[in-house]
Amino acid sequence: MRCTHILGTTYEFNNPYDIPTDRPLIIVPNHQSMHDIPPIVWFMRKHQPKFVSKKELGKGIPSVSYNLRHGGSVLIDRNDSRQALSEIAKLGRYIEKHKRSAVIFPEGTRSRTGHPKPFKATGLKLLMKNAPSALVVPISINNSWKMLKYGKFPNGIGNHITFQVHEPIEVNSNFDSVLAETEQKVNSGITSFKST
Repeated sequence: MRCTHILGTTYEFNNPYDIPTDRPLIIVPNHQSMHDIPPIVWFMRKHQPKFVSKKELGKGIPSVSYNLRHGGSVLIDRNDSRQALSEIAKLGRYIEKHKRSAVIFPEGTRSRTGHPKPFKATGLKLLMKNAPSALVVPISINNSWKMLKYGKFPNGIGNHITFQVHEPIEVNSNFDSVLAETEQKVNSGITSFKST
């Protein structure tokens, strides 16, 4: 994050809620770029977030790959659904037992234009099933896609990246209703694509 300040990037993380640290959390943001991740790690650090990440990120990225492999996150193979579901279920059991938080991007991949993609239900439902005492925390991210709109180089200049935390949602037995409410809250706060 500090490195991107050189490009005139600023970050705003709005969290008006007193989210408990003695319960597991399932943090559910939209996904616009790799610049979504460090602010979530930093601003949600007291909840010790662990990520559901594609296995390709587990090597080749200084610091990030090491932390994904050894920090409690799970690396999933998107071409092997059995392995992916097993790892997500394992993460759900882990956060339930240790009162940590899991971060999952239900769109499945990043939006290159900022426009939200439909949520894929399976991973989020599996986390809820394996962490029944969790709170779901929806987050809307804006403008981080503009950092990579030209590709990896050059990065975008002068972007104001915002994170809006919405009111947490209790997990209940009706996973479909929780999923729908979460998606509605996340999408309600996504505005950056409208100005392009």
